[in-house]
Amino acid sequence: MRTIGYVRVSTDRQADRGISLEAQEAKIRAMATVQGTDLLDVIVDGGESAKSLNRPGLQKLLEMVNKGEVQAIIVAKLDRLTRSVKDLCNLLELLEKRKVALVSVAESLDTSSAAGRMVITIMGAVSQWEREAIGERTRDALRHKRAQGYRTGNIPYGYHLAEGGRLVRDDAEQKAIDEIRGLRKQGLSLRAVAEAANERGHRTRRGTGWRLESVVRILRQTRATP
Repeated sequence: MRTIGYVRVSTDRQADRGISLEAQEAKIRAMATVQGTDLLDVIVDGGESAKSLNRPGLQKLLEMVNKGEVQAIIVAKLDRLTRSVKDLCNLLELLEKRKVALVSVAESLDTSSAAGRMVITIMGAVSQWEREAIGERTRDALRHKRAQGYRTGNIPYGYHLAEGGRLVRDDAEQKAIDEIRGLRKQGLSLRAVAEAANERGHRTRRGTGWRLESVVRILRQTRATP
């Protein structure tokens, strides 16, 4: 069975929680081995949100599905593919039409059966409700903090918060940003850029080593002062 793996992270924090691109790929390869399938490739979306299906890696995967080049897709966890019930239903409809099975390692689900398709849809709906409820509580809390004059939101890498809530440039982090962008312009792969940044002693905001997804986030970050 011709199988493709798909992995995604949107932030460094996700990687720190044990769902890095490497961790996801390891689970996918293990599942492919257990099922005895021919894993042709593992498609990567680094630094991409699951709020929409408009992601380079996912679009490439869907193109392969439409061309009949794949018979099964394996993901480490369902939310790596999508966080939208509507998008999930559309994907399941397409995969069923093209006779492509979707396997989720974490949820132990396989859409090659009708029961599997039903369970995966229900789980997607429950997960979306949980995310929306958390989102409502978070928005209320942030609204309250802003009303009291507090700054909200993440401080971008390359800056730190000064007295009075003003953002100022952080020289050490700005140097890391410049070197990472310079290495990428030289044609190095994302993984090679991360390795070079670590060798030069640069660290992320959390003091950890650079990963592929960390580099992607920096490359996407605007140069303008917030």
